[in-house]
Formats: sequence, structure tokens, C-alpha cells
Amino acid sequence: MSQTMAEGTPRTRAQIKERTLRTDRWWRSPLVVFLALTLWLLYGLVRTSSQKYYFVEGYGYLTPFSSPCVSASCVPGARHFGTWLPEFPPLLPYGILALGFLLGFRLTCYYYRRAYYRAFWLSPPACAVREPHGKYTGETRFPLIMQNLHRYFFYAAVVISIVNTYDAVVAFFGDNGFQMGLGNLILLGNVVLLWCYTLSCHSCRHITGGRLNSFSRHPVRYRIWTFISRLNARHMELAWITLGTLLITDLYIALLSAGVISDLRFIN
Repeated sequence: MSQTMAEGTPRTRAQIKERTLRTDRWWRSPLVVFLALTLWLLYGLVRTSSQKYYFVEGYGYLTPFSSPCVSASCVPGARHFGTWLPEFPPLLPYGILALGFLLGFRLTCYYYRRAYYRAFWLSPPACAVREPHGKYTGETRFPLIMQNLHRYFFYAAVVISIVNTYDAVVAFFGDNGFQMGLGNLILLGNVVLLWCYTLSCHSCRHITGGRLNSFSRHPVRYRIWTFISRLNARHMELAWITLGTLLITDLYIALLSAGVISDLRFIN
């Protein structure tokens, strides 16, 4: 065993002489991830900074990108939790209170780390593929040491999911009582899937049962841990599905608010 390995702190990454030992098109996966995440981030940046078409009057549809909308700049109907902040200057997202925590939750997510490490940093680009980085410090230095905040971002994500749930529920009740349209179903479906993604988090699984030495002594927590473990097995799929549902929900509300399309109504 070399001195470096004996110390347990390898100074360089494992290297191979060949550029790759793969014979398949290994580059397709990181390329697709790179393009998908880049396009989604660009869409989110444009939408959150536009301060337009975020709420549908009459139906109470509020996009998750602008929730909670507590600025004086928000239209009165979108202020489900009151007015805490003054008017925002141009380009400042109305949902700024939540967006930072949600971005932190996604960025520090175990699956997303793997995805963008490979797709953006080529660290590593794929198994059995030579990478351009010579040194390896892991997540022990800034900024990657911030990945250890994931469990705290999880708590914030739970609170924000409750806020999104309230937004979805309150939209079912208008001036004329109970109402339902396609937008309500989209909002509700998005919230359900967001809960599934949030609860499937590895930190949530650890919180519910990770420290138990005997499941038989904690039957309720064992059942919860079992349920979370089933969701956890789908964490990667839910990570991508919820990006899709967030985009669809926001786009649908934007098109309704801009008058491009009409909502399909079922009740009122």
C-alpha cells in the first residue's frame, strides 16, 4: 500500500492512460443532462425575473415560481400570506423568499450532485472515462463544503411545500364557492409530486429511521421509514419529473394570465 493510500487522503484522482475504456456512446447521458438543466435554468431565470403572468385573476392560480408572493408589487389576489415586503424593483423575483432555499435544496440533493458534477464539471464524465481534473479534494473545501447543508435545506423545502399546498387548495375556492378547472388539477398534481420528491430525499429517510438500532421498538417510525424508502428508490425519477411539472404548471399559468389560452372549466 502506498503512503498516500495509507494516509487515506489520495492527492490525485485515479487515472487511466486511454481517453476512455468505453465502447458505447457514453457522452450522450451527460450531454442530455447538461442541455436539459441549462434550458430549465434559463427558462426559470427569465420567468422569475419577468414579474409578469404569474397569477390568474378569478381562478386564483399562482405559479410556484412566485410563491409566496408577499411583496406590495404583487396583485392583491396573489398575496395569500399578506404583504410583508415593499414594492420590488424590476427583475427581482416575487418568490425570492423561497427560491433561494429551493435552489439550495436542489443543488445539494444527492442525485443532482451526481448529475451536474458529471454534466458540467466532467467530474467524472462517466465510469471508465479519463477526466481532465488531476486533484481531488471532495466536498471538504468551499464551495462544495456547502453541500453539507442539504439536511437544513430539506427543512426549508418542507415549509415551502406546505406553502405550495396552500396555494393549490385555496385556488379551489373562489367568490362563488367551490370551483375547479384544469389549472386546479395541474396545481394539485404538481404539489403531490413535489411532496413525493421532497419526502424521497435521503435526509428525510435518515431522519425517519436512520438512527434507530431496533425497528421493532419503533413500529410507527419503521412504517414511515419503509414508505420513505420506497419513495427514495424513485428519487432520481422524481427529481426530473418535478422539474417537468414545475415548468408545465408555470407555463400553463403564464399562458392563461397572458390571455393566450383559456382554462378548461369543470365546476364554476
